[in-house]
Amino acid sequence: MLKAIILIGGPMKGTRFRPLSLELPKPLFPVAGFPIIYHHIEACSKLSDVREIILIGFYQPNEALNKFISQSQVEFQVQIRYLQEYSALGTAGGLYHFRDQIMTGGPEMFFVMNADVCGDFPLQEMLDFHRTRPSTAICTMLATEATRQQSLTYGCVVENKDTHEILHYVEKPETFVSTTINCGIYLLTPGIFQPLEVAFKKNLEENYSFDFQVPSKEVIRLEQDVFVPMAATGTVYVFQSTRFWSQIKSAGAAIYANRHYLVIYRRTHPERLATNGEGKPKVTGDVFIHPTAQVHPTAVLGPNVTIGRNVVVGEGVRVRESIILEGATLQDHCCILHAIIGWHSSVGFWTRVEGTPNDPNPNKPFAKLEIPSMFTEDGRLNPSITVIGSSVQVPSEVIVLNSIVLPHKDLSGCYKNQIIL
Repeated sequence: MLKAIILIGGPMKGTRFRPLSLELPKPLFPVAGFPIIYHHIEACSKLSDVREIILIGFYQPNEALNKFISQSQVEFQVQIRYLQEYSALGTAGGLYHFRDQIMTGGPEMFFVMNADVCGDFPLQEMLDFHRTRPSTAICTMLATEATRQQSLTYGCVVENKDTHEILHYVEKPETFVSTTINCGIYLLTPGIFQPLEVAFKKNLEENYSFDFQVPSKEVIRLEQDVFVPMAATGTVYVFQSTRFWSQIKSAGAAIYANRHYLVIYRRTHPERLATNGEGKPKVTGDVFIHPTAQVHPTAVLGPNVTIGRNVVVGEGVRVRESIILEGATLQDHCCILHAIIGWHSSVGFWTRVEGTPNDPNPNKPFAKLEIPSMFTEDGRLNPSITVIGSSVQVPSEVIVLNSIVLPHKDLSGCYKNQIIL
């Protein structure tokens, strides 16, 4: 029996998971919300031996999350549970805290997946690889290739090329270590709980205080606190993948990930993609249209477009490289390019909403998507994907360019390179 654990973190972490809502001004966009978790669950459910998927996070359970879990259980026919941390415990603290729940049923191994990464994960190949390792193997880490410069912003792996044992691991090194980077996907055996216990007790001892106002440190970081000392002990191995992989920490990354997931759909679920035909909108490239969406036949969509639930797309609308979220309305002849339109927002007649794409450098092999800072050194907003928050009213015949609009705003004119609070 296998299990899968998806680490969705919490508001104190900020990057692992963000609820599918733009109601809060920070973070500005739910870059790692339910869609990414949905694909994680789908990937795990394809493994015949997976019996349970556990979500671990610090978020308070809500109706949206409970509905998502119940719907996913029905769709993928696998048990899914959400376990809430009593405090933000880091990437490994939740594993140790919920070790009894994880080990219920006696799983042979379990996958651990961070929810701020996306990709075409070779889970079955990882499983087959791990089973050919020595009996001392506790962990197989999924890795991929990056450029020398970009590797400094990831966890770097030095391996034995013959056995694929990890000899050295450094999280975000200051100088170049290796172009092999950690993907945030792990296959672990129950033996991992022994080094987790060691790290937990070490953190407690080092941070113990008799001052009742100073909380004890119970956070465990899987990468720094566990993998670093495990390197070169014959217990942790690396499996390299050449498939699509990316971090999801910005709106631009969401558009980039959407493009690749649509490509995966074309290969594995072509029935999910929209097709051309009489009475249908014109589609170019890969486009997903939810069955409940109302799209006018004169609209032109694609490439890389996702139209969500109950979206209304009017006559002559052009959408490209964009995500239109649930309940949004695109009125006649508006143009949406490199943008994300939030829940229940409305874009007026003949309005243009446009952002600037942020793709990896095509001239550099293995280049990953870079996440630029929001502002330049002189305080200007860097050009990026345009994000329209939930329940925003964009008037007719205006242009919104390279801007971020927070929820519940009624815009009155044109905007360029601005954050509308």
